[in-house]
Amino acid sequence: MELAELIGLRPVPCGGLLVALTRRCPMSCAHCSTSSSMAATEEPDPGHLLRFLGSFGAEDRPEVVMLTGGEPLLLPELAARLAGLARAAGSRTALLSGMFFARDGRVPDRIMRAITALDHFSASMDVHHEREVPRAGVLRALRTVLDAGIPVSVHLTGTGPDDPYLADAVADVRRTFAGRVPLLVNEVRPLGRATGLAPATPPGPDASRAAPCTLAAWPVVAFDGTVAACCNQWTVDRRPVPPHLRLGHIADDDWPAVRARSLGSPVLRMLRTVGPRRLHARYADSPAPAGYCRSCHALADRPDVLAGAARDAGGRVGELLDRITAQQQRAAGPAALVGRMGCARYAHLVEPTPAQEESRR
Repeated sequence: MELAELIGLRPVPCGGLLVALTRRCPMSCAHCSTSSSMAATEEPDPGHLLRFLGSFGAEDRPEVVMLTGGEPLLLPELAARLAGLARAAGSRTALLSGMFFARDGRVPDRIMRAITALDHFSASMDVHHEREVPRAGVLRALRTVLDAGIPVSVHLTGTGPDDPYLADAVADVRRTFAGRVPLLVNEVRPLGRATGLAPATPPGPDASRAAPCTLAAWPVVAFDGTVAACCNQWTVDRRPVPPHLRLGHIADDDWPAVRARSLGSPVLRMLRTVGPRRLHARYADSPAPAGYCRSCHALADRPDVLAGAARDAGGRVGELLDRITAQQQRAAGPAALVGRMGCARYAHLVEPTPAQEESRR
């Protein structure tokens, strides 16, 4: 599974499932959006996770399961077992790692066994990671994974399109792998430990325009086992989760129940179709709070908006709008999605290069 296909599935409602295996991480990067560290103890119950992924069916499953953290490879055996369960149902598995194990460029055997159980492996790189794990070690380890036949990508994070670190790192990755390794480039957001490091997130489009929320497409298993409808870290960490964004808990619910709630929720359909600010403008008498995500969270206290969404998106029309919006975003391609959600200057790097296309033949 290549990065472009993974990103291309992102707008598809329940096309994927995000699983935070643990908040623990051997690194303590200053910009960490999840505030992860080895002192953190939060992680879903492994038995509940195995049961939840074991509830996938051949006709009722996500296309991909994305394992994240913290550092998911602190639990390599669990990651491999989850990947095996997903594969048995026809789902594919990807994993994002901070590469804590790659200081000398080697991949330890127990970690390599987990990686080879995957369908895609992504390495997270940025200036903060490189203070603890040298770039040369990360690239050498990625070569080992690539040579084992596992598709790889690099997820880079920087301060913006003019960040010299991003320009240097992109050039280095492309030169090292001759264009065979795609990159997803994002900008630091003011979340977790990055709250004081990054500028405030732009407010987004005004309420007169539809701005579909792709983040509300895939359910997310949070660190305490709660299943949220949105992967924004503010939502994943907030307790209680706003009712319209809570899909259940892996101790009590299986995948079919979570999927049914996500696909059947009128407000989630409308969020994925027009976005939260447009919802406020359409149904509320008072203006939405400032900020795209804040206006979404505020819907919990706007019964008039929730009632309007239920009225207009509770039936077949809402289901159709949801599907058409996803189809339109997929048709635009993964680079268009990254251009809207990530660092636009480098969005094209998620697409296959001629070298990648040739290597597939």
